Amino acid sequence: MDKVQTKILNCIMCPMGCELTATMEDGVVTSVKGNSCPRGEKYAKDELTNPMRMLTSTVRIEGAALHLLPVVSKSTLPKGKILECAEALREIKAKAPVKVGDVIAPNILGLGVDIVASRDMAAV
Repeated sequence: MDKVQTKILNCIMCPMGCELTATMEDGVVTSVKGNSCPRGEKYAKDELTNPMRMLTSTVRIEGAALHLLPVVSKSTLPKGKILECAEALREIKAKAPVKVGDVIAPNILGLGVDIVASRDMAAV
């Protein structure tokens, strides 16, 4: 027996913020309605089958005026791995000086995404 679900989403791909109605059958998106552009359909399918998010956090840093360095993922990560990635960042300690974009945690959890510094931090 097929399991059919209807999900309501707000598209975030452009300022229009279309309200999307997606129909899923057995975990597969079969239709998307309410989008005013093709990006809405792609967003709904991705969000319902493989949601991705950016990660922003901090890591400890030595030799700087501040004790924490802001970091961000260079691209999106699977939503289900965000907490595990944040936990992994607790074990990392950077060393000043650091420049924006410096890789702080390469290929975090083997996901193919680097965590990079999101601000400069001079050595003191």
